[in-house]
Amino acid sequence: MRVIAGKYRGRVLAEFRGMEIRPTADRVKESLFQILSARLLGARVLDLFAGSGALGIEALSRGAGEAVFNDISKSSLAVCKKNLVAVRADGIVRNLDFRVCLKTEGGKFDLIFSDPPYAEEVTEEVLRLVAERALLAPDGLVVAESERREPAPSGWEIYDFRDYGRTKITMFRRSEA
Repeated sequence: MRVIAGKYRGRVLAEFRGMEIRPTADRVKESLFQILSARLLGARVLDLFAGSGALGIEALSRGAGEAVFNDISKSSLAVCKKNLVAVRADGIVRNLDFRVCLKTEGGKFDLIFSDPPYAEEVTEEVLRLVAERALLAPDGLVVAESERREPAPSGWEIYDFRDYGRTKITMFRRSEA
């Protein structure tokens, strides 16, 4: 696993081992960040299920202004912190359940990455909490990674959808209505 582009390009990131771990593949990450490239400069980013921090670090590498990394797993955050040190990036690191993070985090985010373990189907709950707390900037997106296409709940619309085999990326924005 590596940083694809930007100021940290080519840097190898520490990753996890084990069957329950599923880092975002480089080809998926590269395609995703090509789509998001125009939104990254100065963006405030939340990597809600950060794991190794690869998505948030890629965003920082490509010009995001701030990244908040959250994960409930202390061992995940240890790897995330190690990766932040390795690329010499600053990030805010939280060790919270995603619900607590969304209920306590302040300000608006331009991008919220939601990449939970596939067994956890929490996209609708994430979107509900983001809407309740008004955490998304007016032009912001919630980028959800899962094994299936996620439907848009009330108040949301699908901005973009990509199918990469087992990995599906659904990008949500607040609906106009």
